[in-house]
Amino acid sequence: MTRRRAGALLVTLVCLAVSAPPLAAEEPKYELKSPAATLQDVLLENHGKRVIVHLESGEAIEGTVTTVGDIVVHLAKVAGRDFYDAVVRMDRISAVVFKVRSK
Repeated sequence: MTRRRAGALLVTLVCLAVSAPPLAAEEPKYELKSPAATLQDVLLENHGKRVIVHLESGEAIEGTVTTVGDIVVHLAKVAGRDFYDAVVRMDRISAVVFKVRSK
């Protein structure tokens, strides 16, 4: 190989190595704070964040968690309903979906 080709190959390999994602990068994951955690605890952890609350009826409501009480949770800025908030009974919630990782 000529010096010019070897230099070009070296530059290409360095560029590829720099732009490649780290091999040991761990994907973020969610872990419950305690084995006895409740949906109320999960909602409190996500205070101020967007969540999707699935109800026992099968309906899903997406909004920003603003207040979490013993009996109800207040979700602001409900998705798909401009100008609306929601108050949901805690005992009617079957699941809470929230963002853990980004692209």
